[in-house]
Amino acid sequence: MTLSTTGLTLEQWLIRQSLPTALQTVVIDMATACQQIADKVGKTTKITLVGTENSHGEAQKSLDIESHQLIAAILKKNTAIAAMVSEETESIIDNQHDCDDSCRYLLAFDPLDGSSNIGLNMPVGTIFSVLPCPVGKPVNEDMFLQSGEQQLVAGFCIYGPSTLLILTAGDGVASFMLSATEGVFTLIQSQFIIPPTTTEFAINMSNQYRWQPPIQRYIDECISGLRQPQFNMRWTASMVADVYRLLIRGGIFLYPQDDKHTTQGGRLRLLYEVNPMGWIIEQAGGASSTGKQSVLTVMPQHIHQCVPVILGATEEVRRIESYY
Repeated sequence: MTLSTTGLTLEQWLIRQSLPTALQTVVIDMATACQQIADKVGKTTKITLVGTENSHGEAQKSLDIESHQLIAAILKKNTAIAAMVSEETESIIDNQHDCDDSCRYLLAFDPLDGSSNIGLNMPVGTIFSVLPCPVGKPVNEDMFLQSGEQQLVAGFCIYGPSTLLILTAGDGVASFMLSATEGVFTLIQSQFIIPPTTTEFAINMSNQYRWQPPIQRYIDECISGLRQPQFNMRWTASMVADVYRLLIRGGIFLYPQDDKHTTQGGRLRLLYEVNPMGWIIEQAGGASSTGKQSVLTVMPQHIHQCVPVILGATEEVRRIESYY
């Protein structure tokens, strides 16, 4: 890993990436929203349920809704965005801008990943993906049904001891730290390389008896001593934290299909969780897979589609694929 000594601001880095000015404004607006969410997270000490459910039937927490509303309010003002998809709403958010030369983008986001960790003072985060807006087509859900290969920018913000923004625009992965005093995201790392092998895996072992045979076989090999050195397990129940660990330490992250989620195909959402994280990991030299194909090649059938996901060390991902 190469540490950057340039100290570029996020705005300066975006210019060096030669991104269109309109796309830069989308990323800057997302960073602004993340900065405000970080402030809210830092002032929240307990989970408060609000008595409603999100698009997946999960109980919504007040901070989930506040984070969603904050992102939607800021990005709705951006005239480069035609529409948005959020985990917290069933339908798309129409920005009332037709797709044309000045309104080119779609935004998909999970406003607060891992929110159940709030009361435990553990890391949570925001995940987002920017897609091209099909020019000349009416604004509707179908325009979001693009594979992850079409992403223009993907990123996540992790709210922990420090607030970090991780980004890719298709030329590697960069990390930015939020200055608490100046309120500015500054580049701290300009390259990540995930080693092809590992002795660490992250998975929810409580679902072990529900997994499909290929995943059962792989995890059994990791913990039984058949593979040396024996593997260690890591799990935080927060995708942003577990994926950030892959970038820093290497490893493999698995959230496979199990018999609790057979009909929906998996647990994590393709558009605004799996695709952005999959692209970030691949841009860092790792691999992404459903077990049968790169997550980036999956064509979504609906905006809240779920898929199984395996991310991280390339040789480990390929080993699992060979078991299917």
